[in-house]
Amino acid sequence: METGKRELLRSLPAVDAVMRDPSGQTLAGRYGRASATAAIREALDGLRRQIVAGEGPQISEEAVAEAARTLLSGRGPRRVVNATGVILHTNLGRSVLSERAALAAYEAATRYSNLEYDLRSGERGSRYDHAVPLLKALTGAEDALVVNNCAGATLLALAAVVASESSEAPEVIVSRGQLIEIGGGFRIPEVLALSGARLREVGTTNRTRLADYESAMNESTRAILWVHPSNFETVGFTESVGIAELTTLGLPVIADVGSGALLPVGGEPRVQDAVRDGAELAIFSGDKLLGGPQAGIAVGAWRSISAMRRHPLARALRADKLCLAALEATLDAYLEGTAEEDLPTLRMLQTPAPELEERAGRIAEELRQDSPGLEVDVAPSVARSGGGTLPTYEIPSFAVRLGGREPEELAEELRSADPPVIGRISEGRLWLDVRTLLPGDEEAVVRALRDA
Repeated sequence: METGKRELLRSLPAVDAVMRDPSGQTLAGRYGRASATAAIREALDGLRRQIVAGEGPQISEEAVAEAARTLLSGRGPRRVVNATGVILHTNLGRSVLSERAALAAYEAATRYSNLEYDLRSGERGSRYDHAVPLLKALTGAEDALVVNNCAGATLLALAAVVASESSEAPEVIVSRGQLIEIGGGFRIPEVLALSGARLREVGTTNRTRLADYESAMNESTRAILWVHPSNFETVGFTESVGIAELTTLGLPVIADVGSGALLPVGGEPRVQDAVRDGAELAIFSGDKLLGGPQAGIAVGAWRSISAMRRHPLARALRADKLCLAALEATLDAYLEGTAEEDLPTLRMLQTPAPELEERAGRIAEELRQDSPGLEVDVAPSVARSGGGTLPTYEIPSFAVRLGGREPEELAEELRSADPPVIGRISEGRLWLDVRTLLPGDEEAVVRALRDA
């Protein structure tokens, strides 16, 4: 090895030396000494590789601590401040749990529970019984089942209700206009083909009639799949068939209503309406407009829910105790009539614009005093529901608009704050929409900008 490389390698600081540096002490205080030590060692290994490769990296205790901080910041979910104006921001975790739901999950996590224990008989119970009475009361369904996500619930429904039939090639009919792509590039046909059912597409992208479904029915047809296109909207020359009409064909209708709305929100279909219209199964998410934890929920006819419970896939898709505890607490708020007050998702959707303007004004005034180098004003904004819901629903809002610096540079600095603050860039400015700020976030925004 060349002499220069040996000297650079010898100049690398020891882990303890980095830890004694103020930056290293901060890392230990924030992430814990063990995690900070592991990150520092990983950062030093990276520097060694650069040196051996002939690069000339900066070497100092502070530089190593900074590299360790970068490594630590990318590990594990962290609290961030959502100032994007997108309420159900998929990349930022979608629904925020209510305090009641979070406490229920905390208790389930830190205590033993009757997850699969029947307290009346003293014998083994079923996790599939939890939340069922609440869901039945809220939707009017005969039975209910909770699994780990909505796509999983739809997959399980087709596997249990359609593909388990005796036909060699059981079919389910679906409109071409409802073969949507969901988050992460996953497409409904690809997900559902795994169930063993064959999808028979009918109609066209923009127009499907009842006669299209009827003419596609044959001896292998076992059900009709109705999917609410919750992440896009087709306008213009369109026609579609509702759940109630489809039930007249005499086949079970499996309705993926998507967002899980139980209250009127922007014209989104409600779960109880799908049940009332005769859907054999109505399937929806727990962490969208329902405002609870990530979950896939199926409500509907007892015979089909029972088939789903018995199917082997149910074991692979089952929800854990934290999800079930948080979901029950969320559903309790609906039954008690306090959902619009208790659930952060519904609160953010309904906060009056004048209240948001006042909050934005307070933040802007503090920033003018503490950050004189910034250009700060309050501007009308448009917030979104997000999370694959209400694609054209615009929610009037207000934002703190920042100028005087390159917006990309300022956005990067705010992302490195503690906690990171995530805004959006538009019209050459960085916008911080206050509709998605939670209690305590205003102070975090001011502190992050003061440090930046």
